[in-house]
Amino acid sequence: MKKKDTSKPLMLYLPESIYLQLIKIKELEPDITNVELIERFLATKEFDEIKKGNFHYNLFSKIKENNFINYETGIKIPKETIDLLNLQKDTVMKQFQENNETYFAKSSFPLSNSQNAFGLIWRMCETYELWCKEINKEKLIKLNFID
Repeated sequence: MKKKDTSKPLMLYLPESIYLQLIKIKELEPDITNVELIERFLATKEFDEIKKGNFHYNLFSKIKENNFINYETGIKIPKETIDLLNLQKDTVMKQFQENNETYFAKSSFPLSNSQNAFGLIWRMCETYELWCKEINKEKLIKLNFID
C-alpha cells in the first residue's frame, strides 16, 4: 500500500501563513471570535504585504532559487502548480484590493473591500483546517473554522 503524501501543497502556504497570523492575534486576545479575528488581521501589515503580492513574490523567489524543486519534498514543481500559484496570487490581490465603488445597501459602508477579503480569508482558514484533518494533524487546528 502506497504511503499517503502528507507534504504541504504549495497552494496551502498562504492559507497557513494567514492562519498562523490569526493564532498570534488570538493568543493576545483569547476572547475574540473568529469574525473579530479576521477583522483585526485585515488591519495588519502582514495583510498589506499579501495584498501587494509580496507573499507570492517571496515564494516565487524561493522556488526559483531552488530550481523549481520543492524544498520540503525534493520533487520538481510542475508548471501547473506554478500556474495555480499565479492564479492564487492574482485572485488574492484582486479580492483584497480596496474598491470604494461598491457600498452595502442603505449605508455608506464600503462592501467589497472588507467582504471579499473577509470571505476569502475565512475560506482559506477552512481549507487549511480541512488539510490538517486530512493528514491527521488535528493538533494544528487551533481556531476551529470548520466546526
